[in-house]
Amino acid sequence: MEKKYFLAKLIPPRPSFMVDMTADERQMMVNHGAYLRKHVETGTVVIMGPVQDQAGSWGLAIFEAGSEDEVQAITARDPTSLSGLGFRWEIFPMAQAIVRK
Repeated sequence: MEKKYFLAKLIPPRPSFMVDMTADERQMMVNHGAYLRKHVETGTVVIMGPVQDQAGSWGLAIFEAGSEDEVQAITARDPTSLSGLGFRWEIFPMAQAIVRK
């Protein structure tokens, strides 16, 4: 099966989240990073990290997967999704990707 690429944008519950998260939220973000790092190690996540944006920082993950459903299943099990704190993922299929070998 040909792999496809998807940009996944993690939108936090408030624009100021990166600068004013609570201790509990910070621990949840540590768990989020560890969860996605496992997918980096297996090759499903190509790159991940926070994006600084004047309108409010957000998270980025580029997935290499067989389908958008696969990406949605992974993001649904992410600690941010399970936290009930108001995070949401937006997933965008990439029409084309040129990848470094």
